[in-house]
Amino acid sequence: MTKLDVFSAKGVKKQAVNLPKDFIEKENPALLAQAIRVYEGRLHSGLSKVKTRGEVVASKRKIYRQKGTGRARHGALSAPIFVGGGKAHGPKGVKRQLELPKKMRRKALGVALGAKVKNGDLLVVDGLSSLKKTKEAQKLVDKILKSKKKGGRVSFVLSEKSFSAVRAIRNIPNAEAISFHNLNIHQVYYGGVLILDKEILTPETKAKTKKEETSSTKTRKVKK
Repeated sequence: MTKLDVFSAKGVKKQAVNLPKDFIEKENPALLAQAIRVYEGRLHSGLSKVKTRGEVVASKRKIYRQKGTGRARHGALSAPIFVGGGKAHGPKGVKRQLELPKKMRRKALGVALGAKVKNGDLLVVDGLSSLKKTKEAQKLVDKILKSKKKGGRVSFVLSEKSFSAVRAIRNIPNAEAISFHNLNIHQVYYGGVLILDKEILTPETKAKTKKEETSSTKTRKVKK
């Protein structure tokens, strides 16, 4: 069973905790890449559109006769070769909607978390709800990064009980506070060192998360 380092809210190392088996998945680079591509693809609106030669405002008459001028052969000024002409093969303004099934999304998230565990970038903090000031949160981050010999970005994954710590975390440079219920693969993969609230690993929190996912799925089915 995988064990994770546990720290107190003051940065003191405590007894390690066992990570649930269903929390991480085996390595799967193909699924990881696919999930990130789908997520990033859905961030773009994809609604850019340009006018074709049939849509621009320009005369459709031939600008001069075909032969006898000694110049190149041309048709209307709306052709793509001219300034102000239509665009050839430009974007159509139709959004490509990439999708990933729910089971694949969940598995990809587990793969990303597994990679964090393997690299030593996943740890647990007990009592995150006690953080009230940015100074306290900054000291915690500094002690953890020094202990783990890491640097760069830090992401706090908070439970409902500790979400009040957002006020203390949000002003720290290169730090982000994320709700566990809204956690996605992009935040995990690019989140740097991931700091989990210990409340997330309790059976009550996991059961509540599964219940919310089931109810949201039923709601979507009814809407369809």
